[in-house]
Amino acid sequence: MKKIDRETVQRILDTADIVDVVSDFVSLKRRGSGYIGLCPFHNERTPSFSVSKSKNFCKCFSCGKGGSPVNFIMEHEQLTYQEALRYLAHKYNIEIKEHEMSDAERERESERASMLAVNEMALKHFEHNLTETQDGRDIGLTYFLDRGMNEASIKKFHLGYALERSDALLRDAVQKGYNADYLVKTGLCIRTDSGRIYDRFKGRVIFPVFSISGKVIAFGGRTLKKDVAKYVNSPESEIYKKSHELYGLYQAKQAIVKRAKCILVEGYMDVISMHQSGIENVVASSGTSLTEGQIRLIHRFTEDVTVIYDGDAAGIKASLRGIDMLLAEGLNIKVVLLPDGEDPDSFAQKHTSSELEEYIKEHETDFIQFKIDILLQGVNNDPIARGRVINDIVQSIAVIPNQVMRNVYIAECARRFGIDERVVALEVSKTSYAHAEKASVKAQREAAKQSLESTPMTPPAVDAVVADAAPVSAVAKSDADMAFIRPFERRLLQYVLRYGMLRLADEYDENGEAVTIYVIDYVESELRDDDITFADPVVRKTFDEALKLRRSSWDGDFSANESLLLEDRARFIAEGEAEIRASDSDLSTIQRHEKELAERADVRYFDKQRQFASAYIEKVLCSHVDDDIRTLSLELVPEKHTLSKVHTKYSKVETDEDRLDDIVPRTIYELKDALLESRLRRIRQDLKSCVSADGSGERIMELMREMSEIQHLRGEFAKYLGERILSPRK
Repeated sequence: MKKIDRETVQRILDTADIVDVVSDFVSLKRRGSGYIGLCPFHNERTPSFSVSKSKNFCKCFSCGKGGSPVNFIMEHEQLTYQEALRYLAHKYNIEIKEHEMSDAERERESERASMLAVNEMALKHFEHNLTETQDGRDIGLTYFLDRGMNEASIKKFHLGYALERSDALLRDAVQKGYNADYLVKTGLCIRTDSGRIYDRFKGRVIFPVFSISGKVIAFGGRTLKKDVAKYVNSPESEIYKKSHELYGLYQAKQAIVKRAKCILVEGYMDVISMHQSGIENVVASSGTSLTEGQIRLIHRFTEDVTVIYDGDAAGIKASLRGIDMLLAEGLNIKVVLLPDGEDPDSFAQKHTSSELEEYIKEHETDFIQFKIDILLQGVNNDPIARGRVINDIVQSIAVIPNQVMRNVYIAECARRFGIDERVVALEVSKTSYAHAEKASVKAQREAAKQSLESTPMTPPAVDAVVADAAPVSAVAKSDADMAFIRPFERRLLQYVLRYGMLRLADEYDENGEAVTIYVIDYVESELRDDDITFADPVVRKTFDEALKLRRSSWDGDFSANESLLLEDRARFIAEGEAEIRASDSDLSTIQRHEKELAERADVRYFDKQRQFASAYIEKVLCSHVDDDIRTLSLELVPEKHTLSKVHTKYSKVETDEDRLDDIVPRTIYELKDALLESRLRRIRQDLKSCVSADGSGERIMELMREMSEIQHLRGEFAKYLGERILSPRK
């Protein structure tokens, strides 16, 4: 196996444009000199993913993920560094020059790559069968042509055919050197209890499923017989999660971004026929109910979705829950109902592109209006049934996150049913509150469950808590808030003073070079990303002085100290070697003692280096000219107690310094959790006042929505912090 050479790597890095690369996956909008869009790495409704063309860099200011074009592709597509380079080389038509990989590099090739390779082989196998074998042409190709598919569409969607033999694919794959185990793991083949392996898709026309980046990750197979299951699909695997994929998205993504709309249909043929008719911004849920993962996938590219239904009322009613999920995601939903007896496949084949577009434009209906019309069919004279319909509509309105849109629908619902708007608003408020309570209980259960598990966890990524609310840092307004928050702020500052210039972790840039992240760098980044400033003015002033030291003095002082330490190390070794040579006469003994001396010198060197870094900030601030800074620093940085020899003789006692990678993130998240708790207390007080004063339903709903989102985020924090959070001593 080969590896891309350095010259080709550099050419790829120089050519790849971050805006161009990210735009393949995210709908970007210009903002100032850069671009912004919904983060593809976590669920969000307010864009926080920033892309800078000038810096050729992207970053999510909520979850922190991003980087160069290569980093982005690695993270988004779960590829190795080499795989991401090949992806970009293919995108920009760059010729790849390679050299042989080492054994270690070859061992790092993942199982995922092998499964993708097997799927790619199967794709070519099925395509070959369709056009190059007699059975394929007579059965598979004839079927597609009879269904109205032309040659261009067959090639565009890589349609194929599996021969009516139980081991046709298996034999072909093994003959070409592929491991049969990967055929089973991808679901291309099935292994019986007796160990026999046979093809899953035999005798079926094949519809490949592609990831957003164009890798074939699964297959759907349709039989032409009447006595077996009509469709068989690949099972979920390491490379295929059905709930996170939409059929046709790879072929449709550019059209979706260009038209700022996604058209949602049901099946493979619906998508292909729509594309063939010139409407390319179309995807399918492949006959299953919509999932949150699929909805987030759509939201990356657009906020506007049009759902096309055929005239099957039962099928429409069954799919309404999925539309409610689209509303909850903050998407704008329109619905198109096709004439009786038509589905998107048949209707598209009977009309030109312009006719199809015109029909969609003329018949698009707002979803809430559409849902009312569907549910009211046959129940106009039944008060009880009408009441159930109203409750159903209220359920849909309650999940809409945008308050303005929610109020519009409340007014429209009241008008359609001829009831008081305040009654509808109250029901929506109650339903919204019930949703919030349910979400809170679920979060608490998850937190409790997680706290019982011993698996190490990483801190959760922090989403924007409430898009239109004040930043978290604005929480501590009252004296009570300040008193509650202050201990958490002081403890975090204490770690900055004591250990601010100690290495916490390493990050790797696009060239694979390690970049040291100090404790103070990590703290600053975490607070900045969530727009948090210290509420206590003295804590804030002291932290700002520590940052000033880091930026203006550290590099020079560290370099100067390094020179002194190297001189001290050389002197220590010279003096030790003189003593060794004076006392030892045997050459092997001298060499052994000199080696031990060098090891002691290294330990001594790194200990002094760490002592310098550890004391750097506290040493300066404990002697600061500002009385407030000096007093607080002296209070937070007492002399570290030394355990007696009785405690340390037989075991090593783990200190805070040994556990910085756990303690510092935990302390930051405890502060964030405390800020949210402080806000939650105020919301509860405001809600209580609002209810007792018979306040407006709009204000109550706003408070409940904010409460729900904060409780959800606290639930995420609890998974990391555990159920019991010990408040720091005041």
